[in-house]
Amino acid sequence: METELLQVESSETSDAQAEALARAAAVLRKGGVVAVPTETVYGLAANALDAPAVEAIFAAKQRPAENPVIVHVADEFMARDCVTEWPATAQALAAAFWPGPLTLVLPKADEIPEIVTAGGATVGVRLPRHPFMQELIRTCRFPLAAPSANLSNHISPTTAAHVQTQLAGRIPLVIDGGAAQVGIESTVIDLTGETIRILRPGMVSAAAIAAVLPEHTVTAGHDEGVLKSPGQLKRHYAPNARLLVMNWVDEADLEQQIAYSRTPHDRVCVLAHTRVVPGTRFGRVSVLPKEPEAYARTLYGELHRCDAEGAELICVEAVPEKPEWNAIADRLSRAGA
Repeated sequence: METELLQVESSETSDAQAEALARAAAVLRKGGVVAVPTETVYGLAANALDAPAVEAIFAAKQRPAENPVIVHVADEFMARDCVTEWPATAQALAAAFWPGPLTLVLPKADEIPEIVTAGGATVGVRLPRHPFMQELIRTCRFPLAAPSANLSNHISPTTAAHVQTQLAGRIPLVIDGGAAQVGIESTVIDLTGETIRILRPGMVSAAAIAAVLPEHTVTAGHDEGVLKSPGQLKRHYAPNARLLVMNWVDEADLEQQIAYSRTPHDRVCVLAHTRVVPGTRFGRVSVLPKEPEAYARTLYGELHRCDAEGAELICVEAVPEKPEWNAIADRLSRAGA
């Protein structure tokens, strides 16, 4: 299969935008899959109401069937059609954070196929912020199932080039809508229990959620049995190279800590944000931002770059143990598992 790339210009009225929308919608209406930009990461989209179309996502990604996918909607009305309950908590969170990187887990409607939810009784729904994704859903007039547009468990893509590296020849169309502005996957919050659980941390923090729902308890948790959310597998978001999350004092300390691996220095990449070591002995030394939002936008791109340059070992400086860094720490932990 040949994979076509279509560029989307910044103008919403551009000919390129109109052509990309028409072409992508045509593929989706026929039950195909399309890689599309969102503000979090690039997604691999299909008609969320069409089980064979969603199966094509799983086949292209080599995704395990027990890992559910998130359904993306164009507005609150479409979200309500995907679920059987829309509690006050959902209304408050949607008003505060949609469109944006927050996924709400609620009891699923019968129209949502079981393959979307890994056979479970709930579905995650999200209203994305990227204007192309919004317009595409409106054009199709059906919700889109859209996990990250990469091979299962590998680094999520934040550019169209990242998608092509992993999925070229496996999907028909990639829409290039520019670099993702958030850079990591959405926060996923379960609203079906007595307490509100964050199943996957993201850049919408627990503190921000608690501020919107002051009368509710917000906890972090994970699923037992059938998964309600993606991003809960032990190993996920992983580069080809081995990844170590570490602390070091200086270059000599870092070298001593990794000496046991016997990795050639030119095959070692270092990602630092405070303890920056000289770049003369390693294959790459990258300095990542000290602010969590900027760090998140940068992280996956740097991991993709390390893989592209043939790294065998990636040493990542541990991020601060602060709430605003929880989502990034989660991604690094799973990438290094």
